[in-house]
Amino acid sequence: MGIGAIVLAAGGSSRLGVPKQLLTFRGETLVRRAAMAALESVCDRVVVVVGNQAQQMHREIGDLPLSVVENENWQSGISSSIRAGLEQISSQDGVVIRLCDQPFMTAAVLNELIDTHRKTYRAIVASTYGTTRGVPAFFAPELFNELASLTKDEGARRIIASHPEKVATVEFPQGAIDVDTPEDHKRLVKDT
Repeated sequence: MGIGAIVLAAGGSSRLGVPKQLLTFRGETLVRRAAMAALESVCDRVVVVVGNQAQQMHREIGDLPLSVVENENWQSGISSSIRAGLEQISSQDGVVIRLCDQPFMTAAVLNELIDTHRKTYRAIVASTYGTTRGVPAFFAPELFNELASLTKDEGARRIIASHPEKVATVEFPQGAIDVDTPEDHKRLVKDT
């Protein structure tokens, strides 16, 4: 069945004031960069969950060989986007969940998560950056129901924290670099 990838790109970016998914970095929007990294990885199926500014998101990635799922409940929090993605991908051997606001995420990082799962047989392989264990992360099918039961703004990090005995990790220091404020974006563009 293979491994699926879910790219979460539905949020409203309230702290930023504009949809972060449509900000550009190195000539591409963040949503397109995120989708391309997933497509270039060993993942067999890529689902991008959109919500806020859905039509613009479709224009950005509609030409790519992936599934676009519109989460009409995106305002209820990230958990609804995780559910929407899982509904499209539930028959897979596992899934990688990633955000689109980590601009340095590459196919190589996603592949390392999957390779680590195959070597360790751990049900979760999380990225580590700073003191965080989080996404992007791989989840085996045994955790799909728990992921689907998240509520409101609970993200996959809660599942990672709930099962320390099932977690392997991959270092991804640049995962700490994300875009939440206008200053974050200015710093990102200036420093690269």
